[in-house]
Amino acid sequence: MFAIAPGAAVPDGVEPIATVREDEALTLVISQREADRHGLAYEASQAWITLRVHSSLAAVGMTAAVSAALTTAGISCNVIAAYHHDHIFVPVQRGHEARQVLAALP
Repeated sequence: MFAIAPGAAVPDGVEPIATVREDEALTLVISQREADRHGLAYEASQAWITLRVHSSLAAVGMTAAVSAALTTAGISCNVIAAYHHDHIFVPVQRGHEARQVLAALP
């Protein structure tokens, strides 16, 4: 879930998966339960898929391959690259299908 913090800091009691600070707002990646519990606004529920391939932050092409495969299947995605793994967020109703698409990648 991508939610917007009401101020410039993570609200007390909220434990985000990730944060992204933009000029417009602080984006929190949190569970839907957490967003609802704290009354934080979000647009749509997302399924969280962690790519278990250990990739370097300097690696070229993996994000593009994942994004292209999901695009071909008509599935929107948001990607967060972390130190050890990439994390893909897709519409919750397409999560199972997205996993199948990604499992078919070479």
